[in-house]
Amino acid sequence: MDIAVTLLATGGIDQLRVLECAPQSPGPQEIRIRHEAIGVNFLDIYHRKGIYPLPSYPAVLGAEGAGIVEAVGSEVTLLVSGDRVAYAGAPVGAYSSTRLLPAKRAIKLPDGVGSHTAAASTLKGMTAYMLLNRTYPVKPGGIILIHAAAGGLGAILVRWAKHLGATVIGTVSSEEKATLARSHGADHIIVGRDADLVQHVLDLTDGRGVDVGYDGIGGAMLAKTIQCIRPFGTAVSFGQAAGPIPPVSLDQLRPNRTLAHPSIMAATGDQAFYTEAAAALIDAFHLKITAAIGEEFALNDAARAHIELEAGRTTGSLLLIP
Repeated sequence: MDIAVTLLATGGIDQLRVLECAPQSPGPQEIRIRHEAIGVNFLDIYHRKGIYPLPSYPAVLGAEGAGIVEAVGSEVTLLVSGDRVAYAGAPVGAYSSTRLLPAKRAIKLPDGVGSHTAAASTLKGMTAYMLLNRTYPVKPGGIILIHAAAGGLGAILVRWAKHLGATVIGTVSSEEKATLARSHGADHIIVGRDADLVQHVLDLTDGRGVDVGYDGIGGAMLAKTIQCIRPFGTAVSFGQAAGPIPPVSLDQLRPNRTLAHPSIMAATGDQAFYTEAAAALIDAFHLKITAAIGEEFALNDAARAHIELEAGRTTGSLLLIP
């Protein structure tokens, strides 16, 4: 019998239940995947808490996974049982031994890319593609700011940005994480949440500021990030790991700064973008641009993974293993 980690209602980890379930038969345009690894993301915590509500409850969390195609629907022609695939985005439901997925959402994995790497990197890789190519196109010689540069998304953002020819200023919370961020390729590291971020950035850029700052931290960090941006640069807010973001006034964007608030779930809901990002992701995998795997948990221990991620005690990507 398979299991699924089910969220009964929005709230704390006490709302998560490990339930037994039987494998389902795919519909005409669906496949059934047997997961080999499942990615854990802050998005899952936002879904659990109801910050980003799901359509209905109970619900199975998880927006990223990889494994083996176990069964295909009658109208599926491009996939067969035994194919290795990954996926990201909606519909959620990755915290399970097996799941049904629309066949068009499956991304065939090339030889040499393991399921653990794919599960750690697919949603984060698509997010990095969106941030570095669509939200603000990073060019050679650009100077960018990446918060949480030692995290799962941070690692792939730093590596991809360096491939694009950018100079990367990263922020981390400890010296241990600083070492990891440097190993990913970050050029400069600012250590500590209480560091004078704005002054450090201005010192590192000769008073100019960065072209773009990527803030998935939230809380009071966005206001500081905006102050780090050069005129005609962009501050990008895409998460709130540290808590809700206070209102931002237009005056904070002077002189001539812009503010972007992209959503990877909305972006991947567009099938054209999803296909484009998937192709870019596979190219990135070939270049060894992947997330770093920090820790693995048993699927039935998903609650502990949430605790560790939310407490900021982790580095790299977290995985659940069925």
